[in-house]
Amino acid sequence: MSLPDLITVIGPTASGKTSFAAALACELGGEIISGDSRQIYRQMDIGTGKDLSDYVIDGNPVPYHLIDIHNPGYKYNVYEFRHDFNRVYNDLKSRNKPAILCGGTGMYIEAVLKGYKMVAVPENKELRKKLEHKTLAELTALLQTYKALHNTTDVDTAKRAVRAIEIAEFYRTLSPDYTDFPPINSLIIGIDISREERRARITDRLHRRLREGMIEEVEQILKSGVSPEDLIYYGLEYKFVTLYLTGKLDYNQMVIQLETAIHQFAKRQMTWFRGMETRGLVIHWIDGLLSTDEKIKQVKRIIE
Repeated sequence: MSLPDLITVIGPTASGKTSFAAALACELGGEIISGDSRQIYRQMDIGTGKDLSDYVIDGNPVPYHLIDIHNPGYKYNVYEFRHDFNRVYNDLKSRNKPAILCGGTGMYIEAVLKGYKMVAVPENKELRKKLEHKTLAELTALLQTYKALHNTTDVDTAKRAVRAIEIAEFYRTLSPDYTDFPPINSLIIGIDISREERRARITDRLHRRLREGMIEEVEQILKSGVSPEDLIYYGLEYKFVTLYLTGKLDYNQMVIQLETAIHQFAKRQMTWFRGMETRGLVIHWIDGLLSTDEKIKQVKRIIE
């Protein structure tokens, strides 16, 4: 069986894509390249759902890359991911190891597959000063006036929105179509679960993570010296748990608002993936409720 240059496994949060990708990598003798924008951070384990036990299949560890490569507080971005991905990808090719890209950060995945040029965007102090007193609603409205060159859903906080506007303003005068890395011919597998199943899994997983110590995890990161503002920047679990720990929300408010935010996030992920299809990428969707063995059989049939 001749494998494609790359196999990409995508799906919304709680779809089971990571455990499946690891099993597929084990079956093919390959290695995983993570395409998750938050799992790159050390200490941020429960909230990002690293589930490193997923990378052990029948006692056999599956090598993975681009997880735990920076400390909390660092502002990683798609530009850096492009370069980190290509470094790992080229290393795997040199060792004749099948590469499996797995993640739910659609912008990262698409930037790699389509070979978009990404430039390190410098800080625009003049623009930041103009925006510093605007509300989040005003910043969101302003961001929506730009051509979609950045993730327009990146408006969890005013700080994130300002950075998104800064990037969009930079790209307004720079063509993003020039590529410094070539596109990659990848077989893309999408893990498909119904909206109802997805919502049930998200709710169950959230309460399990709370029991497993997610609040304590955020407490430890704050105690290590990372500012509340920096943790809130990462959104979702780290935003709402930090708001709870700093007294901005009570426990029930935190749980309700966080659960709602994760459901909205999963919906935006699916919107991005559907957009990838309209932009010319072929995604082979397989039923997320199938057994792992059956999923692997389906992927092999697609390859053949």
